[in-house]
Amino acid sequence: MYQEFFQFQALPFSLTPNINFFCQLKGHQEAFSTLQFCIQSGEGFIKIIGEVGSGKTLLCRKLLESLDDQYVTAYIPNPDLSPAEIRKAVARELGLEFDSTHDQHELLSSLNQYLISLNAAGKRAILIIDEAQALKDESLETVRLLTNLETQHSKLIQVVLFGQPELDERLSKPHLRQLKQRITFSYRLPLMNRDDLDTYLYHRLAVAGYTQGQLFTKKARNLLFKSSQGVPRIVNVLSHKALLVAYGRGAKLIDHKAVKIAIQDTFAVKISNWKFNLLLAFSVLILLFISVLILDSFGSL
Repeated sequence: MYQEFFQFQALPFSLTPNINFFCQLKGHQEAFSTLQFCIQSGEGFIKIIGEVGSGKTLLCRKLLESLDDQYVTAYIPNPDLSPAEIRKAVARELGLEFDSTHDQHELLSSLNQYLISLNAAGKRAILIIDEAQALKDESLETVRLLTNLETQHSKLIQVVLFGQPELDERLSKPHLRQLKQRITFSYRLPLMNRDDLDTYLYHRLAVAGYTQGQLFTKKARNLLFKSSQGVPRIVNVLSHKALLVAYGRGAKLIDHKAVKIAIQDTFAVKISNWKFNLLLAFSVLILLFISVLILDSFGSL
């Protein structure tokens, strides 16, 4: 494909989260620093919120990679689980061997004793949940109750939630107020601004081994920002397709025409929800207006 043509050592805009491509944009670095501080200080509940495609999973994996042997982690990337499944997943991820025939009370007791033994050995347990907005209400409550496990001096397990803005909406509901009150630190990932986009493109291309200067023209970068609105995942998709277009043309620079084709390929048959709803509402109003005119004309006959 285009990897050899542009002399890349790796694909620069792959959608698979790869911590080697983690870009220290201001917002992402602030989020990472917040996570490190909160974990080191032993805070019970930490929450990171970000829009779809804003880089939450990459940040999550960066956090996991940064933790040393002092920490024992339970990572749950797909949390659409029942309360019982959550407890089992946490125990399994932390390394607790348990009898599958144990009831939930026995499992929770075993988990508590295991966390106490980890604490006595100088280890700290961390539960990290990605896509936390997918947790059922009962499972969110289960996660909250896990933080009740504590010694006289500290929590036996810390919890980090990564989720979309819908998680904040759910936590605002009265029946989840106890969980909301437990969250000691929260951070919202910002989307990229125009300067961030240049930094992001340069960083990913450099990590991929590109050493021949600016690959995307200024007009191409302006169009990338306008069409992506600063969402890293969309930038990756459009950049990948623009590289394919340039490769097909034998062009060594990515201009705005290549980006425009990438945009058309990505969005041509995909009307965003709000645009579709606006178009639908406008069509209904037009139909109502026409109906009123027809009724008036019949009434005047």
